[in-house]
Amino acid sequence: MRRLRVFRSGAFRLALLFALMFALGAVGLVATVKIAVTRYARATSETAILDESARLRGDARSGGIAAAIAARERMAGTRRFVYLLADPRGRMVAGSLPLRAATPGWANVETPDPTDADDKIKVRAFGARLPDGSLLIVGRDVGDLDDLSEWLDQVTRWSGLGIVVLALGGGTLIASVFVRRLDRVNMALQRIMAGKLDERVPAIGMGDEYDRLTYNLNAMLDRIQTLMEGLRQVSTDIAHDLRTPLTRLRQQLESTLALDPSEAVESAVDRALAQVDEVLMTFDALLRIGQIEAGAGRARFETLDLSAIMERVRLAFEPAANDAGKSLVAGIAAGIAVRGDRELLTQMFANLIENALTHTYGPTTIVVSLARDGNAIIAAVADDGPGIPAHERDRVIRRFYRLDASRSTAGSGLGLALVAAIAELHGARLTLAANDPGLRVEVRFAETPLAVGCFGAIPG
Repeated sequence: MRRLRVFRSGAFRLALLFALMFALGAVGLVATVKIAVTRYARATSETAILDESARLRGDARSGGIAAAIAARERMAGTRRFVYLLADPRGRMVAGSLPLRAATPGWANVETPDPTDADDKIKVRAFGARLPDGSLLIVGRDVGDLDDLSEWLDQVTRWSGLGIVVLALGGGTLIASVFVRRLDRVNMALQRIMAGKLDERVPAIGMGDEYDRLTYNLNAMLDRIQTLMEGLRQVSTDIAHDLRTPLTRLRQQLESTLALDPSEAVESAVDRALAQVDEVLMTFDALLRIGQIEAGAGRARFETLDLSAIMERVRLAFEPAANDAGKSLVAGIAAGIAVRGDRELLTQMFANLIENALTHTYGPTTIVVSLARDGNAIIAAVADDGPGIPAHERDRVIRRFYRLDASRSTAGSGLGLALVAAIAELHGARLTLAANDPGLRVEVRFAETPLAVGCFGAIPG
């Protein structure tokens, strides 16, 4: 799997691109060298042929050209040149070239190899007219040039292939090292996103520019951690500091009720106690959200039967739904498991069902469902109530945000914010969509092996 990731990495693709460019350049260079060497060798051979022809034509003035050809061909080991002297009537006078080579100017001729009668050699020949009308042909074996050209062709092919192989090997090695180091960075970032704000990005170690990037990222994380801890501490301190006087106020109200149990005092105290309890619940919710966002609860993660949890929450709210004239319907698939915190998941679905009961009016059907969608798991609470306008759906998960229609009902606007924090802690995605009519709230758990397990029977 890692090998496939290396091949799909940007570093490998970049190395492959450079390998192809370098291979093309190398092949082009070798091809250019081949052409230049071949042309030079051919030009050198033709120059030697012309020089030999000029020397023999000089011998023609003394009438000894035929003797000179015979002498040259008898010389031991001299097969550099081959000759043909034809009289004006086209008859052979001297030499070993066939008569078909008797043409003026340049020509390519095949002739039997004097060292091997079964083989032939390629000859580059030049024909020149003598003053008496005879035709002198001087040729030279160019088989070596063909061998050189073929050898250069092989060098071009094999060098190009070798360069590509070496470049691919180097690219694979570089990409593997780069991917392995980036994996460490990504794992550190995932731990940071999971709430471990004291985690830092390890050095990549592939040059000063990467080290500067790592340093700047860690400096940014230090600053973010300082700001987050300061904000969280302020929120926690405010919640704790205000809970104490509110708790004391509640105790004083209860003491006042004990001293004067008259109906008027009891009514006033009950209203005050209800308001104090609502404020205390708001602070409890704020503290709970802060703890969840800090990663509290992840240490208690275990494999849970989500089907059983949702069914138990639905059954707990069913009497309240019946009393309100509403129908709480189950569409929960059995045996679906996730990893998570039992208490937090119970709180999340309790908040969703309670919101549906609180913010719908008259006879309403509320459907609690759980099902698989491919490898994902979708838990949903849907109703056929008034719903939430599309432009408001992203806002209602903010803390303390409430729709105008809901301001007259009890609550602090923290229910969906708590649901969003719990979903994020479990790696799930919270979405609000239209149910036509009504609202559908979905929690899509991440597509991981830990989130798609199946139970036979697990105690609730």
